Amino acid sequence: MSPIQLVFLAFLTIPFIEIYLLLQIGGIVGVFPTILLVVSTAIVGAGLLRQQGLATWQRLQDNLQKGELPAYEMVEGPILLVGGILLLTPGFFTDVIGFACLIPPARRKIALYIIEKRLTPAGAAPQGPQAKEKINVIDGEFKREE
Repeated sequence: MSPIQLVFLAFLTIPFIEIYLLLQIGGIVGVFPTILLVVSTAIVGAGLLRQQGLATWQRLQDNLQKGELPAYEMVEGPILLVGGILLLTPGFFTDVIGFACLIPPARRKIALYIIEKRLTPAGAAPQGPQAKEKINVIDGEFKREE
């Protein structure tokens, strides 16, 4: 299934899931507690987004000062953005996904999946501690003649 089809399917199914959950929870605890719960998750999510965003920004700056590539932090930034948007969207299903994007262990797993599975070009050799075999490197020199 292509990414466009997945996004289209998500736009069709997520509102139905949200409406179903809002009606079920509203039937159990009542209308006003449900509204209060939805608003409070948005407020808590905004605070968590601010905290985690600043921590990720600080780690990115630290890695850049050390001369290291901040790969995880560069992937975690958009994950935080998506999590914040999902938390500000009213509903419980999007709140669960949004909190998963803001909780550091879950966010790191998502970032690791994106880095290893989605950002690595097809056929590229794995790098880092996951590499199983040594990559052959040929040293050489060149000289530009004009």
